[in-house]
Amino acid sequence: MSVKRYLDQRYMNKQEEIRQLKQEKDAVLLAHYYVDEEVQKIADYVGDSFYLSKIASSLNNRTLVFCGVSFMGESGKLLSPEKTVLMPDASADCPMAHMVSKAEIDEARSKYDDLAVVCYINSTAEVKTWADVCVTSANAVKIVRNLPNKNILFIPDKNLGRYVKQQVPEKNVMLVKGYCPIHEFIKPEEIKALKQKYPKALVLAHPECNAQVLEMADYIGSTSGILSKAKESDANAFIIATEVGVRYELQVQNPDKQFYFPETLPVCTDMKKITLDKIIEVLKTGENAADVVKAHVEPAKATLTRMLELAK
Repeated sequence: MSVKRYLDQRYMNKQEEIRQLKQEKDAVLLAHYYVDEEVQKIADYVGDSFYLSKIASSLNNRTLVFCGVSFMGESGKLLSPEKTVLMPDASADCPMAHMVSKAEIDEARSKYDDLAVVCYINSTAEVKTWADVCVTSANAVKIVRNLPNKNILFIPDKNLGRYVKQQVPEKNVMLVKGYCPIHEFIKPEEIKALKQKYPKALVLAHPECNAQVLEMADYIGSTSGILSKAKESDANAFIIATEVGVRYELQVQNPDKQFYFPETLPVCTDMKKITLDKIIEVLKTGENAADVVKAHVEPAKATLTRMLELAK
């Protein structure tokens, strides 16, 4: 047996084992676009944070397996407290989720009576308890625009916050210093080099990117927005400024189009910790069950529930 055939057979065996375990455990797999291709292929639902938040709250399965980082599992547990929420790798985390302090929130609230603290969903459950509403990159502009408050403190992502500020100039949007290391460090010179090499290619960028990259973008939007734009556009070539895991779905939806990523590939190593073997393990053992500190449950859930209501 050739090495390729052997590896293909192993992969198929793992897929079959996962299918059987899902049936036994009444489980469903939810995967983010940034996890490895082999995980996206076996997942029941693949999407960005907004989509996964919505779908998780509507499912009847007893067990939710979140193929992503810790804040996603927490959000799943907050919205579905009666269900078991499993994380294939308990160490998979999002650095940006921790990049704001309670002191920053308290200082802003002391200065503005009508302040709304708007929290990116890429944050811990504790950080969510400090906020008034959560948002995702797909709905942040809409929700901030529709809030009655004039003064907005956007946490923790300065880049998404800056983009929202530009789109909603009638609001006083204030920022903190948090950022996604993957998007913040996409090199503008590498995007420029790709534009020079492929002058007809459109630049599609995530709003978590730094300002220099966004200035070169033909379209700025969430991961799901980038996918939609690539599918709907008449263009045949695209420069993609977001995490490289989205390439799989881009190619599935657009087999005849070309997608170019920066030379220094934007890779989230935490998302890539999710593997088929780890999914099998948690389905077998029930380990790595997501949980939320009791005191955080109601206030954090309230921010997510308000997000789902305002995003309708």
